[in-house]
Amino acid sequence: MSNLLKKVWESVSNRTNSNKNTPNLSSYSISHAALSDQIMMCSSSTGEFDRIPLDVFMQIVKLLQPNDVARLTAVCKLWRLIVSDNKLWMHYLQNQQVPWETIFFSEVNLRSGFPLQICSQMQSFMNIYGLRTHVPGAIIVDGGSGYCKFGWSKFDSPSGRSATFLFYMYEFGNIETPMYSRLRHFFATIYNRMQVKPSTQSIIVSVPLCQYDDTEAAKAARRQLKEAIHSALFGMNVPSVCAVSQATLALFAAKRTSGIVNIGFHQTSVVPILHGKIMRKVGVEAVGVGALKLTGYLREQMQQRNLHFDSLYTVRSLKENLCYVALDYEAELCKDTEASYEVAAAGWFTLARERFQTGEILFQPRIAGMRAMGLHQAVALCIDHCHAAELTTDESWSKTIVLSGGTACLPGLAERLEKELHGLLSPSVADGIKVLPPPYGADSAWYGAKLISNLSTFPNSWCLTKKEFRSKARSDRRNLV
Repeated sequence: MSNLLKKVWESVSNRTNSNKNTPNLSSYSISHAALSDQIMMCSSSTGEFDRIPLDVFMQIVKLLQPNDVARLTAVCKLWRLIVSDNKLWMHYLQNQQVPWETIFFSEVNLRSGFPLQICSQMQSFMNIYGLRTHVPGAIIVDGGSGYCKFGWSKFDSPSGRSATFLFYMYEFGNIETPMYSRLRHFFATIYNRMQVKPSTQSIIVSVPLCQYDDTEAAKAARRQLKEAIHSALFGMNVPSVCAVSQATLALFAAKRTSGIVNIGFHQTSVVPILHGKIMRKVGVEAVGVGALKLTGYLREQMQQRNLHFDSLYTVRSLKENLCYVALDYEAELCKDTEASYEVAAAGWFTLARERFQTGEILFQPRIAGMRAMGLHQAVALCIDHCHAAELTTDESWSKTIVLSGGTACLPGLAERLEKELHGLLSPSVADGIKVLPPPYGADSAWYGAKLISNLSTFPNSWCLTKKEFRSKARSDRRNLV
């Protein structure tokens, strides 16, 4: 403790010499007036530190490492009062790699686990900081219907990607079916690539949307898929498992717990979510246009122009780097939209109208010869269903549309969808509608899982252990009898 106080006093000496150059406190700085009132009520003293101006004193405390600040609570009652102030620890949390707003959202809305419960009384941020520094982290596997992103939750981004070959629609069953063995092989492959033993870390798995209906058969299929995922992982001795819908995770990444999520690879799904739960009773709308359709349509256009390419990778690269969605399709037809891009090992390619006609099939599928409703029509239908269901007195939850998935990264998509919705819906319903672009691009669901894995209550609040899973499975079977 003497060394710690010496360190503080050295900071005092250096700080007082440059008092005039003291930087401004952050927007979350401690209220010195309020703190002064508390100090006056406290009979303890900080000793020689009483001579230091309070604003300088608080800057000194901030200069110390969080562990050193926590140890200062042992000095006296007044030190405990000062260093336990929430705003001081908010300052330390602000200096983390994760943005402060994201930390605040997750600790307020997600820390209780599912079902979500907003914390009415916020815990001490000093306690939250301490818990977050000891969170073990997790392996994250975002296994969508197109590509799988996996990695360590402490990393800034997924460490690997691979084609997802096991989550085929309507192909779920119990552990006696091939699904179980494919899952075992799939997860074993990921663990081998990451060079991690399954028994060392918890895992968060994003579950792709399947069986959209609210029928008993659809519920059973979804339950069997989750059971197969848990069984496969627990069979590999994973300590605990968290399986959450991919759409829900994408919503969390946008710092929302309620809203409508657009997501899809083989097809586009419009998913209403209230307090983290998919409202299948309201209805999940499906549009038969996804990333694969857009890539295929661009390929057809390139073939019609005799643009030669070696692989679909070339077409996909051009789609991702040159294509966009026009705010006004008819006006865009009159513009010069020609642009070029060099694809590695394939050379330069020049596209013109193909750049915006590719994304236009999301709103006018008939252009590509498909009989389906447009994305804007599906979202408007979902919003109407949400209002008719009257699930809550606050109807604003269904006016936030979060785009997710690789196709949603097309420039101009959010603006075009918002414009179309205002044209389709009545003014009273359309008022306040906001379409948000993917917060983390194609990796939004992965980052939503990252929020959960870094919670101060993880893994206890979100994960199931093998014992808990078996107990829950037995209970579910009894309820079905």
